Amino acid sequence: MDSLTASTMWLIPVQNQSWVSEFILIGFSSDPTTNSILFIVFLPIYLSSVLGNGLIIMLVCLDTQLHTPMYFFLCVLSLLDMSYVTTTMPQMLVHLLAHSQTISFAGCWLQMYVFGALGMTESILFVVMAYDRYVAICYPLRYTVILNWGLCIKLVSKTCVCGFFFSLLHTSFTMSLPYCGPNRVNHYFCEGPSVRTLACMDTHLIEMVDFVLSVFVVLSPVFLIVASYIHIVKAILNIKSTQGRCKAFSTCASHLTVVTLFYVPATYVYMRPNSSYSPERDKQVSLFYNVFTALLNPVVYSLRNKDIKRALLKVMGLGRVDW
Repeated sequence: MDSLTASTMWLIPVQNQSWVSEFILIGFSSDPTTNSILFIVFLPIYLSSVLGNGLIIMLVCLDTQLHTPMYFFLCVLSLLDMSYVTTTMPQMLVHLLAHSQTISFAGCWLQMYVFGALGMTESILFVVMAYDRYVAICYPLRYTVILNWGLCIKLVSKTCVCGFFFSLLHTSFTMSLPYCGPNRVNHYFCEGPSVRTLACMDTHLIEMVDFVLSVFVVLSPVFLIVASYIHIVKAILNIKSTQGRCKAFSTCASHLTVVTLFYVPATYVYMRPNSSYSPERDKQVSLFYNVFTALLNPVVYSLRNKDIKRALLKVMGLGRVDW
């Protein structure tokens, strides 16, 4: 009888509990003038990101000379970047001008899931791209044999499956928490750590699960990339020609740059202790690896890439130009 009473008393508060049906994304400022300025700043950035990545996808698809594993992976990266920034930026731009900054619980769930899936997929794709550079430099004569189109498609497919699966775990754990009180998310989109702070329970267990996922999706790829580049550097140093060494290093420079731009802020946000959580700082860091990385990637891969420049001039009808 006592156990039945205790059980009943435990159920009553749960039944009377009010659950959050929507969240309010605070964004960067509550001042309309400031938000208007931010809209003017971020709209060109978003459009440039989409156009830049879309241009690389178009060039790779149209130019048969770019139909190689390296540019295939670059095309996939551009598609991920374009989708990645579109998951958050259009909504942020609308909220900068709108009076209402709400997002439904289901909408928040979906945004968190897609954003996480694309981010995790991109994180793993960087490992695939490092493997591509490893094979190209260490086994140049067998490059097209080892990285045949069947293997390339399998690598990209499995990368996507891993990214979307692990994001499902992360999102399910976070959004299954009880949200019964505050619903103001101090962020410009539904990012896991920011939403989790509103849960009406201790979240240490979920944080541990997230940390394990982060180790697998963030740190493990970093270690694999470092291991690949150790072998790459050894192979480059064995090249007798100075011009050959410079050319080999040049093919890796773009990849190393975008890897650094992505992993440094991502590691800070998802690998740091929860006690050091700072909403304002996290918004700025997230803005960098979400928005500016998607903007800079096409620039980084285009500025020093003769093949991309040649393909662009060819599409523009300017003919062949020697660089």
